[in-house]
Amino acid sequence: MRFHTYTKFSPELADAIDLQALLDKLADFLLQSGFAGGESQSYYGWDPSDEGNRSLDALKQAILDALMESGQFTPEMLEALRGGDDEEGQAKLAQLLDQLVQRLIEEGYLNIENAPQMPGSHQPLTGPGSIAKAAARDVQFNLTEKGIDFLGYKTLRNLLGSLGKSSFGSHDTQYLATGIEADGWSKQYEFGDVLNLDVNETLKNSLARTGKIEVPMDLDYSDLMVRQAEYRSSCATVLMLDCSHSMILYGEDRFTPAKKVALALTHLIRTQFPGDTLKVVLFHDSAEEIPLATLATAQVGPYHTNTAEGLKLARRLLLAQKKDMRQIIMITDGKPSALTMPNGQIYKNSFGLDTTVIAQTIREVASCRRAGIMINTFMLARDRTLVEFVKRVSEISRGKAYFTSTMTLGQFILMDFLKRKTRKVS
Repeated sequence: MRFHTYTKFSPELADAIDLQALLDKLADFLLQSGFAGGESQSYYGWDPSDEGNRSLDALKQAILDALMESGQFTPEMLEALRGGDDEEGQAKLAQLLDQLVQRLIEEGYLNIENAPQMPGSHQPLTGPGSIAKAAARDVQFNLTEKGIDFLGYKTLRNLLGSLGKSSFGSHDTQYLATGIEADGWSKQYEFGDVLNLDVNETLKNSLARTGKIEVPMDLDYSDLMVRQAEYRSSCATVLMLDCSHSMILYGEDRFTPAKKVALALTHLIRTQFPGDTLKVVLFHDSAEEIPLATLATAQVGPYHTNTAEGLKLARRLLLAQKKDMRQIIMITDGKPSALTMPNGQIYKNSFGLDTTVIAQTIREVASCRRAGIMINTFMLARDRTLVEFVKRVSEISRGKAYFTSTMTLGQFILMDFLKRKTRKVS
C-alpha cells in the first residue's frame, strides 16, 4: 500500500500579504507632517522627539504596527514567525520586514536614497552596532508618483463612500456624479450644436408636418431635434494650504488631512475631469507653489499666516489659465498674522486681528472678485472673531465658508467641488 505524507503548506509570508491594503494602512505614516524646522525647533504643545522620521527603521516599525492593526498579521502569526525572543526569531521577523519593504520598492510605491556604504573590516554585518542596523536608520525613503497616486485614489474612494454615493460604476441613481450622464430636454437643432440627434422627436416633427408615414421620410431642417446633455465646464483650481505652526500644534495634526484632500482632488481631476487643473500653494510667512509630487513630504512652520500673499500668488496662477471657472479652495485654522511689505520685509503680529494685515487681505480678496475668482474657505476653527472675518471674505468673493473639522474636511470639499462642476443648460 502506498502511503502519502502531508505537510502544512507555508508560502512566503511576505508574498501572502495584501500590499495595497498595507499601503492604505500606512497612509498616515507616509503623509505625516511635522515641523520643517526639525528637532532644533520646540513649541508649546509639540514635542520634536515624538515626530516620526523617514528612515527605513521607522518604516519597518510602521509596517509591523499596520499589519497588527489590520488583522493581516495576528499576534499568533507573529509568535509563530518569531518562534521566541532568541536571535533566530528576531532574524526571521527582520527578514519578513525587509521583504515587505523590497516589495513596496519593486512595485514602484517607494524609492530609497542614501544607499548604505560598504562596511569597514572591523564592522560586523549583523547584530548590534552592525552596518545593517545603521543602514536602517540612515537610509531614507520617499513616496513615488505611483504611491502618491494610489493614496489619492484610496482617499477619494473613502470620501465617496462616506458621502453614500460613488461615481465608480454604471448604476443609475438620483444623484449627479462624475462619469454618469443625465438626460436633458430635447431642443431644436441650431447651427453649431453637437449633432446628438433625438430620433423620436425628429420623426415626430416630420410626421406632424407632412402627415405621412412612408419610407424614406421627408425630413426638413426644422424637424431636427437634439438632446441636451449636462454642460461640464473646465475649471482651474488652486488649493491654498495653511502651513503655519498652529496646523500641527495642541495635540492635533490638521495638515496631514489637508494633504490627503489634495491628493484625492488630484486623482479625481486626473481621472474624471482631464480638462481641469489643480495647483497647490502653501502660505506661511510668505507663499509658494509646490509640485504635487512633493506634497507628501511637505511640512508645517514655524511660520505665521500670510493669507494676502497666498491669495496674490493663487490669483496670478489662475489668471494664467484659460478656463471657464477659476476658484480658490483655502484651508486654514487661524487668523491672518503676517503681511509682505512693499520693500519685501515680512510684518508679523500674532496677537489679534491686526487692522493693517486684515485690510491688505481684504484688498486681495476684492482683487480675486474682480478677476472672476471664487474663494471657498474651509475653516478648521470656530473662534468668534475668525467666523466674522471668514464671513466677510465669503461675502466679498461670493464664495462659501465652511466651518468643519479634520474628520469632515474632505467630505465638504469634495461635495462643493462636484456641485460646481455640473450645471443644466436651459
